[in-house]
Amino acid sequence: MFKPLRAFVFLLSFLSAGTSLAADTPFDAVQFDALNKQGKPILVAIHADWCPTCRAQAPIISDLLKSSELKSITAFRVDFDDQKDAVRRFRASTQSTLIVFKGGKEVGRSIGDTRQEGIAALLRKAI
Repeated sequence: MFKPLRAFVFLLSFLSAGTSLAADTPFDAVQFDALNKQGKPILVAIHADWCPTCRAQAPIISDLLKSSELKSITAFRVDFDDQKDAVRRFRASTQSTLIVFKGGKEVGRSIGDTRQEGIAALLRKAI
């Protein structure tokens, strides 16, 4: 592959990796309600692609949800701009809101936290 093209492809893959979120499962009310009724641990991430805080949270959440301690958590991504009904349902006033559920109830919420320790502590409330 031509060197500048290879560098561009590498850079593009690096940048796109930072914008993905472990909560890549788009929010689905039926699926959420079923899991919540069963008392399963759930993370709802209110996310906007244009939000720098959301982009900072994404790799942290992804890494944490891969850990053996937190892998039982089902993560949903609510698009702040396109899923307004879900944003209202969770009473999220802003993007970068993380909400965790355990036993069918909300047990924790944070807004704008980009610290790994803070996000990990929030996620642990769900298990």
